[in-house]
Amino acid sequence: MDSITWDDSYAIARALIHQHPDLLLEDVSLGMIYRWTIDLPGFCDDKALANDAILAAIYQEWFEEVNR
Repeated sequence: MDSITWDDSYAIARALIHQHPDLLLEDVSLGMIYRWTIDLPGFCDDKALANDAILAAIYQEWFEEVNR
């Protein structure tokens, strides 16, 4: 996997879907998205840059991808 930053919300969402395929999105919190994102192979951004807007964008990408 290439390097991932907080700007890569779609790539992060796809990676999280791959890692957690059976998870109900309703059970996912922004805190979980944060923890899982910083643990992704290739994640190389400043952990302190995360905020609710970034995490919500990842959640939204995840939602849209699983509801296509």
